[in-house]
Amino acid sequence: MNWKDDPHPARLFDELPDGVVRCRLSPRNCRIRPGQHGFCMVRANQDGRLVTLNYGRSVHATEETIETEAVFHYAPGEPILSMGNIGCMLNCDYCHNWKTSQARFVSDDDVVTYTPDEVVDIAKRHGIRVLSWTYNDPVVWHEFVTETAALGREAGLVNLFKSAFFISPEAVEELLPVIDIFSISVKSMDPRYYRRLTKGWLEPVLDGARQVHRAGRHVEISTLMVTDLSDDEDTARAVARFVGEELDPGVPLHFVRFHPDYKMTDSRRTPLERLHHARRVALDMGVQHVYLGNVYDTEATTTTCHHCGHVQVTRYGLNARIVGVDGAGRCAGCGEPSGLTLLPPRPPRPSLAELPAGERLRTASFVWHGDVRSLHIQVRNDADAPRTLYQRRSGSDSEGTWTALALSPAESYRFIAAKATPGEQGVEVAVPDDVRCSLHEVFDRAHFPTVEVADGTLNDDVSPLPSYRSMAGRRPSPALQGEGTTP
Repeated sequence: MNWKDDPHPARLFDELPDGVVRCRLSPRNCRIRPGQHGFCMVRANQDGRLVTLNYGRSVHATEETIETEAVFHYAPGEPILSMGNIGCMLNCDYCHNWKTSQARFVSDDDVVTYTPDEVVDIAKRHGIRVLSWTYNDPVVWHEFVTETAALGREAGLVNLFKSAFFISPEAVEELLPVIDIFSISVKSMDPRYYRRLTKGWLEPVLDGARQVHRAGRHVEISTLMVTDLSDDEDTARAVARFVGEELDPGVPLHFVRFHPDYKMTDSRRTPLERLHHARRVALDMGVQHVYLGNVYDTEATTTTCHHCGHVQVTRYGLNARIVGVDGAGRCAGCGEPSGLTLLPPRPPRPSLAELPAGERLRTASFVWHGDVRSLHIQVRNDADAPRTLYQRRSGSDSEGTWTALALSPAESYRFIAAKATPGEQGVEVAVPDDVRCSLHEVFDRAHFPTVEVADGTLNDDVSPLPSYRSMAGRRPSPALQGEGTTP
């Protein structure tokens, strides 16, 4: 099925003369004529009514950890079910999800269809307590997100919204009743930067962050430090001033390392010394918790008590351990509130020292290399009965311990494995004969789409495949011409 088939009624629009509609989901307020699309390419005018083309259209649901989303102070180490979709209200030159955020590049092979009930069922079946709306940007998935998030809440799930937050105040008001955690990307504090590199503008992003913070939601702010563009001291000071003075000094701030991608593959990764300098600047300005993202082997991902300096959470990459906080969320060193929101302990997945005797299993292994220290593992059970697959880490303290993951009949599942200790060498997977398995390299925090390991990587492990340059000659189809307006 073509992913654009079966449009769904959209909300937040005005009917104008001559069958024109004005979409009020983002600050663009796109005026869309009948048969045309807005800037995002996934909201369209069908006979004078606004429809969304991506309702239930998703990349593959993927189990990751909450640290993937630049969230460090809510349930550290918690598994999440990451859900991403198609389209975006921005077009950042360095987008890590460009093949799905820019609808002209989306192929039907990229798309999986889910219903709200199916998303909630996947999470419950695998013991996941957090739904994460992420990847390209959940703003343009508004109807599906709000409806599924509400259903998830009824089932006792937490909802996380990871977004560039180029969104209207009306849309934020519809999110507030169903979203618990907002991870907001403030890409710069320079209005010219926003116009030139994101094709959006700054003030609505800041207004949205203020709006959710005033509403009492959990908020964390991140800034991608793009090499030679936003990795300077001025950016660090401006973002830290916004967090400390207009939100709260206790709001966590993340400075995130950039990898070259999309239209900026001629750049380079952010120099580590610039990230550390930005962090020092923000801490000196009074922001209480400043972290670095997409970095390893550093204390800049550790959570310490703002009052006494006691270590509360240790992290390596996307893995976290709570080590200095009691069950009530108080610091184990001084007894003061830690500022962390904790969920009740969850039972671990079954583990075993040896693979089951007599069970026919195929194995695949992957070795960490360069900047590739995460892996998406995709499996599909082709049997008409439940099957179990097994995963273990190699070259680590836990080597030899296999973790079991149960699959329902005909279930397709995707999950992340991320390097957890400096000495860890890689991962190994064992699957039954009737379970298909593929491995997909992931750079830094997760991104979509990925390619199978056999297809390799670019630029000495600096930029992931697929390459925008190989697809740049493709033109959008006449049915995907946008009319987004810019004030």
